[in-house]
Amino acid sequence: MMASLKREREAVVDDDDNEDGGNFVCSSCRSVLDFDFEKLCSISLSHINVYACLICGKYFQGRGLKSHAYTHSVQFTHHVFLNLHTLKFYCLPDNYEIIDSSLEDITYVLKPTFTKQHIAGLDKQGKLYRAYDGTTYLPGIVGLNNIKANDYANVVLQAFSNVPPLRNYFLEEENYRGIRRPPGDIMFLLVQRFGELMRKLWNPRNFKAHVSPHEMLQAVVLCSKKNFQITKQGDAVDFMTWFLNALHGALGGTKKKTSIVTKAFQGSMRIFSKKLPHPDLLPEEKEALLLTEEYQEQMSESTFLFLTLDLPTAPLYKDEKEQLIIPQVPLFNILGKFNGNTEKEYKTYKENFLKRFQLTKLPPYLIFCIKRFTKNNFFVEKNPTIVNFPITNVDLREYLTEEAQATEKNTTYDLVANIVHDGKPSEGAYRIHVLHHGTGKWYEMQDLQVTDILPQMITLSEAYIQIWKRQESDDDTNNHTGA
Repeated sequence: MMASLKREREAVVDDDDNEDGGNFVCSSCRSVLDFDFEKLCSISLSHINVYACLICGKYFQGRGLKSHAYTHSVQFTHHVFLNLHTLKFYCLPDNYEIIDSSLEDITYVLKPTFTKQHIAGLDKQGKLYRAYDGTTYLPGIVGLNNIKANDYANVVLQAFSNVPPLRNYFLEEENYRGIRRPPGDIMFLLVQRFGELMRKLWNPRNFKAHVSPHEMLQAVVLCSKKNFQITKQGDAVDFMTWFLNALHGALGGTKKKTSIVTKAFQGSMRIFSKKLPHPDLLPEEKEALLLTEEYQEQMSESTFLFLTLDLPTAPLYKDEKEQLIIPQVPLFNILGKFNGNTEKEYKTYKENFLKRFQLTKLPPYLIFCIKRFTKNNFFVEKNPTIVNFPITNVDLREYLTEEAQATEKNTTYDLVANIVHDGKPSEGAYRIHVLHHGTGKWYEMQDLQVTDILPQMITLSEAYIQIWKRQESDDDTNNHTGA
């Protein structure tokens, strides 16, 4: 047996290394290693005590006599295994631990770690790194595998990975490791998987220049009770809404207790609401009702994690060449909803209301959701209106109350992420534009494809979700690492 191990070891040792100090696993073997998928034994499907074969990349349970890993080592003469939990290497079937510094890059890919110094410098440089497969990449600007129909979730995860306070918090596992959850609570799995995904996306020592979100998405399917699937196209806004609230709750956040989610994204507004008489009533009956207390304007305060911007109804007419005109609207027109004067009618099953909105507090990172889809009993209709927006220097001071204008120091924002929906409502695809803070360049990501893009091209897209960063480089939230 020892002779066979020696032969295999000599076969996989690099030419430059001698047998005593050489690598147990050659560079070519590293190309088969993929730690993005669920850590299950490929035979028993158990997640307990799982080892990765470093020769073929498959997962097997146990290392004792007659275990799946032991049997594999004898049957295929693959002798080097990594315990995916303890990160220790073993030689099978002889069953002894291997201590070799040349294998450290493998454990780092399995479980990347980041120091505070490393995190602090992430947005200050734009160094390209080379993966084992020879491709170069920028950490953070990394494609996510579309397993079947999960691009709606991929773009949201990529957007959040480029929000520095959220990213920095999840790059350090110590920030959330001590959070206590009730027994049997599965929601904390979402926190763990999101942290693992952030560290993989920002890993400067990846074996390949893309990441599979398989484990993250399995946690989403489980925690959302299958409302969001890997195999069925979903809506990015619906997913983002659920994900932010689920993440906030799993981190111990409540309506009163903050989390990194609310510290980054939560603002507040005043809502003025006025009940309307039923349209079928006689004029004198309407006038009488409007004098009663029930029909007077009520004011309430509310927090928000994102603002929904309504598009004007798309025209149905065509131009002289019979081409359907794609309408355009300036961003500031649809932001008028929050100026405190614009009234909008909201209909419920029984009652109608007139509402107007005014902002009272702006968050460090402001999310806009542009309402493109209208649902009725029969189908979903998409509004193709192009929103014209500047990439930088969007000042929102006029949408704040007078009191808030006096207290808010900075109200100007720059775009950092732009999620786009292309195509029909049910058959469309998602892509995302993100700003790399270190280089100041924009990149477009669609599944595994990553390309640089000119800023002026971003404004021509059917924007669906946008994340804007307040112009405060030393904002407390940016430097925040604890919840």
